Amino acid sequence: MKVELVRVDDAFHFEGTGSSEVKVHTDGSPEIGGQNLGVRPMELLLMGLASCSAIDVVLILKKQRQEITDFRIVADGDREQEPDTQRKPFRKIHLTFKFAGVNLDEAKIQRAIGLSMEKYCSATAQLEALATITYDVEIASV
Repeated sequence: MKVELVRVDDAFHFEGTGSSEVKVHTDGSPEIGGQNLGVRPMELLLMGLASCSAIDVVLILKKQRQEITDFRIVADGDREQEPDTQRKPFRKIHLTFKFAGVNLDEAKIQRAIGLSMEKYCSATAQLEALATITYDVEIASV
């Protein structure tokens, strides 16, 4: 896998591209001179984790003929400053999987999420070495 990051302005706005050729913009916070023209890099890590799992879960639930009308994941990451550095890695990440649909089977949803988190999602495998990753599920009937 390979990505390219190109500086867009004379501050902290960058445009990234990977094999999909879709552009992703990142930027620094206004406090350091950024202009809010893209997501922060650490937000992008959380988005990567959430979207990796989301793809797995949707694939599994489609095979099980679950009729999802709305699906979202809220990823909440707690960061801790490492001593004698400016680095603040995630140490705890909590995902809330929110579903709406017709006759959704909670057991199938729980199993799909479990399979994603324990077997399929490479982002989970990457991040769980340094952060405790937990999740819960909310299901609304339509």
